[in-house]
Amino acid sequence: MTATSEKPRFWDNLIPLKGGLFGEQLAGWEPGPAARSGLGCRILAEQRIDVAPDVALAADVYLPKVPGRYPAVVAFAAYSKELQAAGAPTGNNETGSPPVFTDRGYAHLIVARRGMGRSTGADAVYLNETDVEDHARVIEWAAAQPWCDGRVVLFGTSYYGTTQPQVARLRPPALRGFFAIEMCTDFFRHIAMFGGAPQPGFFATWMGANFTPFQFMLHVPPLLRAVASHITNSPLKRLWWPQLKKRMARVMKGFQNETPERATRELFAGLMLDGKTRATSLLPAGPSGMLADIAVPFVVVQNPGYLNLHQFGAYDLFENAGTPADRRWLIIGSPAYELPAYHWQLEALAFFDHLLYGTDNGYESQARVRYWRQGARTYGSACDWPPPDSAPLRLYLASGGDDRATHRLTPELPTDGLNRWAAVPPGATVTAGFDEVANQSLAFELPIEGEMELTGPVTVSLDFSSNEIDSHVVARMGVVATDGTYQILSMGMIRPACRRIDETRSTATEIAIDIDTPEPLVPGVPVALRFSLTPQPVVLRPAERLRLDIASRTDLLRSDVANGYAQFDMQVPPYFARNTIHYGRDSFVEMRRVASVRSLR
Repeated sequence: MTATSEKPRFWDNLIPLKGGLFGEQLAGWEPGPAARSGLGCRILAEQRIDVAPDVALAADVYLPKVPGRYPAVVAFAAYSKELQAAGAPTGNNETGSPPVFTDRGYAHLIVARRGMGRSTGADAVYLNETDVEDHARVIEWAAAQPWCDGRVVLFGTSYYGTTQPQVARLRPPALRGFFAIEMCTDFFRHIAMFGGAPQPGFFATWMGANFTPFQFMLHVPPLLRAVASHITNSPLKRLWWPQLKKRMARVMKGFQNETPERATRELFAGLMLDGKTRATSLLPAGPSGMLADIAVPFVVVQNPGYLNLHQFGAYDLFENAGTPADRRWLIIGSPAYELPAYHWQLEALAFFDHLLYGTDNGYESQARVRYWRQGARTYGSACDWPPPDSAPLRLYLASGGDDRATHRLTPELPTDGLNRWAAVPPGATVTAGFDEVANQSLAFELPIEGEMELTGPVTVSLDFSSNEIDSHVVARMGVVATDGTYQILSMGMIRPACRRIDETRSTATEIAIDIDTPEPLVPGVPVALRFSLTPQPVVLRPAERLRLDIASRTDLLRSDVANGYAQFDMQVPPYFARNTIHYGRDSFVEMRRVASVRSLR
């Protein structure tokens, strides 16, 4: 494999990059001394990595200033690489901050896939097998460079995290491990058809932000990136980021008004109009079901702040990878939406120091699972997921009277009964005062009498009927504090006409739903719906209330991005309908209650 590069210009390194360490960095511990530190940062811009005849990928390589051979940290995605090191608050800035890695004795590579920016070749569907093979060639190329000691690891968030299990399955000889954050393993059910319905809100926002003609043509010289980093990564971020975060919903809406390049628009149309089954989906399947091929050590981090994206993949990977059990770690962090994605860099460096340098920094003794305990603001730990010392807690849904009343969650099996809510398509025309005569949600609460911790999978089961042939059900768990404030915990959804459980793809955390063959509802005839919510460990205090909300529209149960949760609205339900929950043994929410907790912080 060969490589060429533009001749380095002296001004590329005239101003040193300023690194950033914003967001959560460590999961409840303090590592021992770093293997190396104080090595600085320099750039080799526009390296050309030949991956096929007449196809070369563009990469920026960031190295310690001190000459030597170092392990390489590779970040590979479909995004432009031009603003990654600048600290700009863009949604694709998910590689980490290069000076943070180089200062600790690592080379940091940021690579753009075929067809993006200065990478040649044809643009194609995201996460395709050619990209995976190219990724493996990049790992091979990096290991052979004079600045690399032959060992390669992977790091990144979202797209940069999702690519890691894909390439790890190929077992490139130089790959020693990976650190994946907020990733997916089954691209059909985790991205394209979440809860049995397409995600136009996510795809329109994502494509408008990242795949416009401007993004494909963008070129930012290293000197300008360095100048920008001294602004974006300065203490001033504490002032401007909260203000931007308050306006993030409007910013994301603005991206939907941007026009992606034509091939991206054609992909959007195919995803929304044609990709309704696994066989017709335009996205690749993903590595789920083949994770046993992975052998290298890894850490996977889950951010509960993404309620209908990046969910369940981390649990699938942790449960089903072929990596030995004592060489894989799962971290469930606090719910947070931060830009750029500079979180977890110190955790990753501690892992890499332990893995590659053999540093006795305490990583070997870290619990296999560490999780943020919402409400207690500490980390708990367990030897596995779900925590072995947890036990199922089943709370039945029970009527509180009129549909508009606050209904009950109770451990006691209720007598028969029912309550109803209205399913109204988003944007539909209704008469003034409609909400006064037709409630669009049901609420259930459990008063908390003694402190309890709920940690593990969350499952909702409903004995459900509708007066239509299909609808949509959205469930949201949360906690009402003693002062009446509400904190969202988790969310899940299901399309009732697609309710058959896919046992072969289900995990201990996620009930996978087979949506390939819809079974229309018979109006008025109850069916069993069983689906998963996103886990969020929580410690509940006396006088608080655990709350379950049921509705048919994602926007009715939304949490604003300013609160740390990224949620994308979906065009559900499809019809006006009257939906009904029938109470009894088949309508409940099930969680896991932890008997004892090892608190880390």
